[in-house]
Amino acid sequence: MQKIKTLKDEEIDRIVEMAWEDRTSFDAIERQFGIPEKEVIKIMRREMKHSSFRMWRARVQGRKTKHAGKAVEDVNHFKCSRQKVITMNKISKRKAR
Repeated sequence: MQKIKTLKDEEIDRIVEMAWEDRTSFDAIERQFGIPEKEVIKIMRREMKHSSFRMWRARVQGRKTKHAGKAVEDVNHFKCSRQKVITMNKISKRKAR
């Protein structure tokens, strides 16, 4: 819990982004920030609306891609190669055509 208190707002935003992504495992978040799955869940509970947290929690419960031990062995990246650049919790917008 002490580690969470020392995180910057930008780091918390990035943890929330990574946790929200289906393909980013809790293990990847732990490797990058040193925050275990239980602490990530606490951050998500604190940072999200109750209904959004419940929806996210139901979605990631037991999901293979959120747990590296259950994931396919060749998946070892933090984000999808097709994913747009995300900065400060704002996804870059596509150019109007």
